[in-house]
Amino acid sequence: MSAPSTSVRAWAGLGVAAVVLLASFTVPVLAGWDVDARSDSLGAPPTHGFWQAKVGPGTVPALLLAAFGVWRAEAWARTWSWRRLLVVAYVASLAWLLALALVDGTSGLTRVMANQHEYLVTAREVTDVPAMLREYVDRIPAAHPDNWAIHVAGHPPGAVLFFIGLVHVGLGGDLAAALVVCAVAASIPAAVLLTARSLGAEQHARLAAPFLVLSPAAVYLAVSGDAVFTATAAWGLAALAASATAGRSGVMVGWAVVAGALLGWCVMSSYGLPLLGAIALAVLWLARSWWPLPVAAASALVVVLVFAALGFAWWEAYPVLVERYWDGIAATRPAAYWMWGNVGALLVSAGPLLGAGVAVAARRHTGGARTIAVLALAGLLAVTIADLSRMSKAEVERIWLPFVPWLTLSMALLPDGWRRWGLGLQVVAALLVQHLLYTSW
Repeated sequence: MSAPSTSVRAWAGLGVAAVVLLASFTVPVLAGWDVDARSDSLGAPPTHGFWQAKVGPGTVPALLLAAFGVWRAEAWARTWSWRRLLVVAYVASLAWLLALALVDGTSGLTRVMANQHEYLVTAREVTDVPAMLREYVDRIPAAHPDNWAIHVAGHPPGAVLFFIGLVHVGLGGDLAAALVVCAVAASIPAAVLLTARSLGAEQHARLAAPFLVLSPAAVYLAVSGDAVFTATAAWGLAALAASATAGRSGVMVGWAVVAGALLGWCVMSSYGLPLLGAIALAVLWLARSWWPLPVAAASALVVVLVFAALGFAWWEAYPVLVERYWDGIAATRPAAYWMWGNVGALLVSAGPLLGAGVAVAARRHTGGARTIAVLALAGLLAVTIADLSRMSKAEVERIWLPFVPWLTLSMALLPDGWRRWGLGLQVVAALLVQHLLYTSW
């Protein structure tokens, strides 16, 4: 792999990303398009937010973390023991999540939890979970007199059940629930790193670690429910990789059951997460082992069927949700913009360096680099299907979070001279988004 050709690809990818990102923000304004990024007139498409410049208690910690990470993160990631790297990745990720959220003060953590359209308000009202599951589908349509809140209606019940669980164990306060979500989200880098290592790509995983920890996606991971889906998916795929590379059949079966249960819970948390199948198949293909597939599939199916036995059948709910989706704001969001505007929103969440990473991943690689490239391209395939299906129109800076860590792996493939300033570009993007936009999540 010649460095000049890699660099040319990286520059081309970054250039395309910059054009798409700039156009996604400016074209609606310059052309006078009403793209319905929000249900009001305050939107800053392609994001589901609005412009609001501010600084706050988290500003200085976020700047210090960003500067320190750009200065030392790669050197440490290359040389630390694996266990130490995972521990520090978790702690640093948690600090980054909290610092960015606290730019808005404590409301940066609590406002989502207190929002009536989100899960926690509904979770506090549920006193009978079996009854909730039995009536779940009936209450999805907007015409129902007691319809679910927007996010509850838009997801299978696994999403709200997580928050019901928090309420039942005494963590149902706005701040407590937010901190739990952040604590869960901070584990995402470790799960992705373990997956890559299981598949023989430890050295490239180390190079990806700073990008996974200091990701612009942290703006949206703290503290949306999708952060929980992202972490569940990441650990499910890590378990699948452990199963596929296990040396003993008992270990293989055990990890496959865990993988299927976690990925099955993802399917019961978000209608778009069956697309994780693209990454799951990539994991098995890279491991050259398909033995875990039937076990994991059966385990996932058990999760789905248990929900069906309790009253919620995914296959009955999805068509009802589609009808509500197209009866609502989706019908007024023009596909002519959102088919590529979604890509702009993804670049806000994943960072502009993603263009360079994907461009480099799309060439021939060998060894650990091949593993990283396949995982990243599997993530790209998932978001492409979501985009072309038109079931994703706007809000994908949050909705596509489960695919972002796998796309972020591609940044490990950038030329050596790119990684430090590339990480700098990523953290600057995160800081700008957090300080200039009210992000709604």
